[in-house]
Amino acid sequence: MHVLFVERHGLEETEIPTDLDQSGADLVVMSFSDSDLGTFAEGWHRGYALQGDDFPTLRLANLATLKHPVSVDTYIEKTLSSAKGILVRLIGGTPYWSYGLQQVEKLARQSKIAFAVLPGDGRDDPQLDAVSTLPVSTLRRLQHLCETGGVVAAHAALAQLALAAGLYAAPVTGSKQIGSVGAWTPEHQICCPLSARGTKCDQPLIIISFYRSYITAADMKPITALFAALRAKGFAVMGLFAPSLKAPGAAVWLEAQIRHFQPVCIVNATSFSGKGATGVSPLDAGNVPVFQVALSTANRSAWADAERGLSPADMAMHVVLPEVDGRLFAGVASFKQAEMKDSALEFARVAHQPDENRIQAVADKVSRWHRLQMTPLAAQTPALILSTYPGRPWQMAHAVGLDALASAEAILQDLGHLDGPLDQPLEHSLQQMTLTWPVADYQAALSCLPEILQRDLQAIWGDVRNDSLVCGEMFAFPAVQINNALVALQPERGNPTDRDADYHDISRVPCHGYVAFYLWLQTGCSVDAIIHIGAHGTLEWLPGKAVALSEACWPEALTGNLPVIYPFIVNDPGEAAQAKRRIGALTLGHIPPPLRQSEAPAQFSYLESLLDEFSNADGLDPKRRERLKDNIRTEAEALGIEADLGLDEDISPAEALSRIDRFVCDIKESQFGEGLHVFGRATQCQTTFDSDSSVVAEQQAIKQALSGQRIAAGPSGSPYRGRKDVLPSGRNLFATDPLSVPTRTAYAQGVKLAEEFIRRHLQDQGDWPSGVVVDLWGSATMRTAGEEFAMAMHLLGVRPVWTDGTERVSGFEILPLALLDRPRIDVTLRVSGLFRDVFPTLSSLYQQAVEALAMRPETPDWNPYMTATARARVFGPAPGVYGLGMGAAAEQLTEAGRRAAADAWIEASSYAINGEAVYQDKQAIRDRIAQADSFIHLQDMPETDILLSADYAAHEAGFAAAKASFGGTAALYHIDNTDPDRPAARTLTEEIARVVHARACNPAWLAGMQRHGYRGAAEIAATLTHMAAFANLADVVGSHLFDSYHDATLGDDDILSFMAEHNPEALAAMQDCFQQLFEAGLWQTRRNSVRDLLEVSA
Repeated sequence: MHVLFVERHGLEETEIPTDLDQSGADLVVMSFSDSDLGTFAEGWHRGYALQGDDFPTLRLANLATLKHPVSVDTYIEKTLSSAKGILVRLIGGTPYWSYGLQQVEKLARQSKIAFAVLPGDGRDDPQLDAVSTLPVSTLRRLQHLCETGGVVAAHAALAQLALAAGLYAAPVTGSKQIGSVGAWTPEHQICCPLSARGTKCDQPLIIISFYRSYITAADMKPITALFAALRAKGFAVMGLFAPSLKAPGAAVWLEAQIRHFQPVCIVNATSFSGKGATGVSPLDAGNVPVFQVALSTANRSAWADAERGLSPADMAMHVVLPEVDGRLFAGVASFKQAEMKDSALEFARVAHQPDENRIQAVADKVSRWHRLQMTPLAAQTPALILSTYPGRPWQMAHAVGLDALASAEAILQDLGHLDGPLDQPLEHSLQQMTLTWPVADYQAALSCLPEILQRDLQAIWGDVRNDSLVCGEMFAFPAVQINNALVALQPERGNPTDRDADYHDISRVPCHGYVAFYLWLQTGCSVDAIIHIGAHGTLEWLPGKAVALSEACWPEALTGNLPVIYPFIVNDPGEAAQAKRRIGALTLGHIPPPLRQSEAPAQFSYLESLLDEFSNADGLDPKRRERLKDNIRTEAEALGIEADLGLDEDISPAEALSRIDRFVCDIKESQFGEGLHVFGRATQCQTTFDSDSSVVAEQQAIKQALSGQRIAAGPSGSPYRGRKDVLPSGRNLFATDPLSVPTRTAYAQGVKLAEEFIRRHLQDQGDWPSGVVVDLWGSATMRTAGEEFAMAMHLLGVRPVWTDGTERVSGFEILPLALLDRPRIDVTLRVSGLFRDVFPTLSSLYQQAVEALAMRPETPDWNPYMTATARARVFGPAPGVYGLGMGAAAEQLTEAGRRAAADAWIEASSYAINGEAVYQDKQAIRDRIAQADSFIHLQDMPETDILLSADYAAHEAGFAAAKASFGGTAALYHIDNTDPDRPAARTLTEEIARVVHARACNPAWLAGMQRHGYRGAAEIAATLTHMAAFANLADVVGSHLFDSYHDATLGDDDILSFMAEHNPEALAAMQDCFQQLFEAGLWQTRRNSVRDLLEVSA
């Protein structure tokens, strides 16, 4: 029997070593909480004032500075080794400071130091008791004093610790009690709720909820500032404090107070989710909007200089987890600033300092949402905004899975701005009509923006009168007024020729017309709210911080304090999160279109009959079986299937027939969206879930949101992949906790995905993969809780380690090769900008794993990391940049276009990413591309496919173009993860062929698009442009597939007439695209009549 050892590593190894350089003292207190440390500092000074030099000396340290093992060892040597008593207050349990606890416990037991480790969450923790060297009774007394809080209690805790350590401390007098819950105002301080409410009952009430620890630490400046700003807006304000929103007694008390006092809004300054065992937060009791403010743990200069805005920990505490409760993020309110260093303690107290500008922004936002509560729906002026992405003139009102034009009309009806159908189609009105605004008014409004924004705008775009939306002295916006409501097209953010590149590029300053449009909404027509219809527009991708924006960030400057309501497809958590965090949007989830089962194309009928006959031919004459084999392969070759599957003459007949049969079955088992969803309207088609409840919920949600009511939170994901918890839609979307990714379930699925990829690679290539590039998107990682990342980990031969209780990922284990039973695979991650921002701990974890593997005592043929000179394995775009910036290069069917696309892919992947550290290393990504023999992209949603979005071609075919620029090729795999029980790795050529046959050429899909007029025609045209991009960049679309799509669309008189009537520009775009494909040699049609027509046009 052999014992296999698993090597384990923790995330603390990625921290930067710190030397606090403190001398020794009698007592040492350590905590992650600056409030704790500040209170102990005040408590020590109280004791020193009463006892003088007889009171034990003290040192204080924040555990956040002692996470690296070297930091711990240094602090033990310099400070802790001479201590008589050590107190650690730990939030999160042993895993959050595992190495430190191990080493300090060892020191304490060897040196007989009084060592107390106390839980920071109010619950007894036997694990921490076991680490401590003091009796449980003493620990409980210390724990009670710490939880009581306040200066006197801190003084008493120090005295108790001193006595336990054998030191003298006089008895502590004075009241140690502060209620666990209560009310507070700047005038009354701690008081009863009735006193806090005051006598101004005619003013609308706002409740500010905050932690009790802010009072005990005398750290109330941000709360005081919020009181002043909200009172200046005409609100009555009262504060309610509690140790935690989840503390059972406190939660009941808070809920009762909120129900009784009936605030119009709540501003919450606590962290995390407030949902307890019942699944509700006490703040839900008011059924009013809850605005989340972030009291940042960083200093102001760090925030001002950081493009990320908040640290990963602050992001989780103040943004991600509060979203689970449906709170609206109102921004950052304060920053931690160090006070003068206390020479007696060798410690500088850190306290919250409010930022006046950010506090005012919170008050402004709350005030505008309250205005919705006071204005009847029919009297409001909402602005319904339709996207122009990806900017082609025939792609007006683009939205993923949504008919945005029909949805706009439905929303107008639901809000009372429209009694019946419009006089003419909305697309016609938006193409023909404009609303104007004087340039002079724009310039006046522009002068109110921060000077840096004005300078950037002028430097890039110059004179306003050169803008394409300016006519004479007026801006003319594509917009129409319908009663009190406005419906408008979102202007181009930049040069029309760069539309695709502009779309996700957060570094690109918007042009005058774009800026003018949003300033017009704010000041020119004074709208009450913005309703952005469908996923997604460009506002949330403008330059600025990723989260916790400032007044100098374009998204905040252009939305101002306007409420933003965003109907968003429920299966796209990543880009919904971008809207929530950068423009404070309330994202109302809507269901995807209904799915329909596909069927084999009509031209496959003979092949199907042959396959059926062969499957039942066991008793037939062997010669007949051989003829059937030959006939099947001959028919498959005629249909182009053999080319799509890469079957050559050397493949065994049995393998060839098996793969042909599997391909036909894949087509028949495929699903596609039948038509588009209309927000708040029932579908004409059957769905696999109860869509009626979602339709009603969407109708109600848009009215409730515009009435300033609370919208319940709802998870995001695909209802067609088993996520029935996302139903009903119409809820405020939230995403997963990034610190819990990958989950245990996701890791198990990741193992299956890795094994499926290896199986397919061995089948195709006859050998293990040697260098793999995995394409990771942030939204997919949120949706699957990290299945794709887990796949990459398993290819390396490592697995995550989770913290018991919290289930957060705290490190990784290296699997022994004997257990892995194959070589480790060299895997490079190409991550999206959203992944970079939301999951910095994953990039750090992955890079840490690569470094650890390089140090393993294994052989290079089984561990390629041992001989790697460059070890960066996570790459993505520059900080503050999203997307590939490929622009129209993918659709320029020339060698120059392919080179431009390759260069764009490399440039947008040239930044090595390791947690917070991001730096450009273009040579490193070039080397990874050159060494790669495989590329993987994964798809987890059955309601989408590779030809429904330009992003697939840009990422997958873009890599192929980049690889070709080095004179090589790689195996391109698209892994179908839509059915977790049956993941399927297909080549890119095979996947495109499957989608063309199953969806694009399917009469049922085309009929579904015909029900949506203009938008349906645009979707038909878009499929062709995406096919062309794949053909151009990766040469993975056979001519027979273009023949099939031409037959199904332009070769069909009904489709031709439909497009000519409803979207003639889309028809012209298709005709032009087919012509360009023919002239570029990417489509060699077998249709003589089509060839003759194309040759005449050439």
